[in-house]
Amino acid sequence: MTTLLPGIVADRVETKRLRINVLSVESRSDGAPVLFVHGNVSSSLFWQDTMLALPTGLRPLAMDLRGFGDTEPAPVDATRGLSDYADDLAALIDTLELVPVHLVGWSMGGGVVLRHLLDAPDRIASLTLVDPVSPYGFGGTRGSHGELLDPDGAGSGAGAANPEFVRRLAENDTGSDSPLSPREVLLAQYVKPPFVPPHLDMLVESMLSTRTGDDHYPGDAATTVTWPGIRPGRRGVLNTMAPQHFRIDDLSSVQPKPPILWLRGADDVIVSDTSLHDLAYLGQLGAIPGWPGAEVAPPQPMVAQTRAVLDTYGNYREVVIPDAGHGPHLDQPDAFRAALLPHLQASADGTGAGR
Repeated sequence: MTTLLPGIVADRVETKRLRINVLSVESRSDGAPVLFVHGNVSSSLFWQDTMLALPTGLRPLAMDLRGFGDTEPAPVDATRGLSDYADDLAALIDTLELVPVHLVGWSMGGGVVLRHLLDAPDRIASLTLVDPVSPYGFGGTRGSHGELLDPDGAGSGAGAANPEFVRRLAENDTGSDSPLSPREVLLAQYVKPPFVPPHLDMLVESMLSTRTGDDHYPGDAATTVTWPGIRPGRRGVLNTMAPQHFRIDDLSSVQPKPPILWLRGADDVIVSDTSLHDLAYLGQLGAIPGWPGAEVAPPQPMVAQTRAVLDTYGNYREVVIPDAGHGPHLDQPDAFRAALLPHLQASADGTGAGR
């Protein structure tokens, strides 16, 4: 099937690290660059409508992270947290000479651009975090300051992936016969039901571009005697977001501080204080047996953790989009763009984000 919308073109860009697939808007080589970074089990294709909607004066680009879409599927060293991806991002920015660049990161991509903020804040014109992974990773922590539930990182990592979903990804399942098919996961969790996004088949193809296995999604699983019996491995996607591999405690020392816009769907079920992907919350619901209780394994307060870390930064604004799920650019595109565009334009004018 055709996956590129009219007006979108794709190029394979050779960087010093790897070959990266980049989407752009045809005949839009000028203007302030805006680089979109996708989340887990997706690709740059999820950004196409947003890219086409940006006004003149902005140059929209979207990259495929390693192991997704048409970027070279280099293995992922999870012990570096999200730094493999952030270093790839930096290499692309260098190759295309995008500094200063506006960065927009969704979900896991939010963690990638946040990592780049720590590495090189002077290269960034503005940052937009769209339902980002918590600065304390995904799973295995308590409280707004991300205290580990267990030194081993129990409750996080590749073992948290549903094996049936992984199997269906690997087998390029495009059907709708199971709630664990990629299509049904998208409709139930990426957007707020009963919304059906445009170009649904294309978005499913984007999900199916995810490489699977120990070096990619979900990564190598490891076990522990601590409930729920899994801990992070050292390779692959989900282990990059384990709290002992990816952890950003404090942004107060970042200089300069480009403005940050934090956009999130009010009804997100993936990155949430009651996330349906958090094993502790699923244990509380009774979906995983043996839950030891809230004193031992409370659900991770992902939103509260992000807010606490951004409070150490200061120059940010939080916008909650009503009636939106994990992908507000998909199910509430008008509200999403109404928040994003003034942020990009204000940043270009030097007026900042503000609170």
